Amino acid sequence: MNKIRKGDQVIVTAGRDKGKRGTVSLRVDETHIVVDGVNVAKKHVKPNPLKGTTGGVVDKTMPIHQSNVAIWNPASGKADRVGIKLLSAEEQAARKTKEKGVRVYKSSGQEIKA
Repeated sequence: MNKIRKGDQVIVTAGRDKGKRGTVSLRVDETHIVVDGVNVAKKHVKPNPLKGTTGGVVDKTMPIHQSNVAIWNPASGKADRVGIKLLSAEEQAARKTKEKGVRVYKSSGQEIKA
């Protein structure tokens, strides 16, 4: 179970974009994620008349390692760590899910809604 998932609000804790907040838009692989507005690079693109693209310099959002971000807790207004709370068989049946655990904020114990 990934602690940071697509659609989560995160804050960057290390690197040149430290302090920026954004939404996870993509999980590239097991350890890298793409966050909107974070780690933006300039890419020089050639024109391609067959595809109808014009050339020039475009901004491209690059992946960032998930260890450099923390989930944003809107209740406290700070970065927080993620824990996994295991569900009992009755809770699992009531939720109608196969997952055995849910993600919670470590500081408050509240479930993360995503």
